[in-house]
Amino acid sequence: MSDLPPPANLPPNGANGAPTEQPQGPLVVNLQYVKDLSFEVPGAPEIYTSLREQPRIDVALDVQARALKEGGNVFEVTLQIRADAKTTDGTTAFIVELAYSGIFTINVQPDVLEPVLLVECPRLLFPFARNILSDVTRDGGFMPVALTPIDFVALWQSRRAQGGAEAGAALA
Repeated sequence: MSDLPPPANLPPNGANGAPTEQPQGPLVVNLQYVKDLSFEVPGAPEIYTSLREQPRIDVALDVQARALKEGGNVFEVTLQIRADAKTTDGTTAFIVELAYSGIFTINVQPDVLEPVLLVECPRLLFPFARNILSDVTRDGGFMPVALTPIDFVALWQSRRAQGGAEAGAALA
């Protein structure tokens, strides 16, 4: 017999030796991953020698959510971020596109599902996506792009104000 404890990934056993159920919270992060990542420097190598000042960076961010199983409580939420850097004369310095996703188990009432998917889940994913974007641009030879914190509540409310059909499309 071994004196080693059981593996850490096994649930604790009850009095009769059967696994006990772990209580599930309203929001569980099952997995996070880079779904897609692209970094382009169309003017390389000349852009590195001709760049005299920091390029202007335009950032676009979108949040999408979809159920992984019809009627289920497991969802994929994706943060899509695109940053375009242009010099003062309009030359593209770099383009970076990141789709960072998470798989979430969500146990909430249907009336609060949308804000959980489009506000709370992206709020949990954002620091990791921000770090990846910063690392990629730095490793690409530019100053790191450090996104400022995003107000996902305002983003969600703005999307809802633009029309119910568009907000519903985010949950497709």
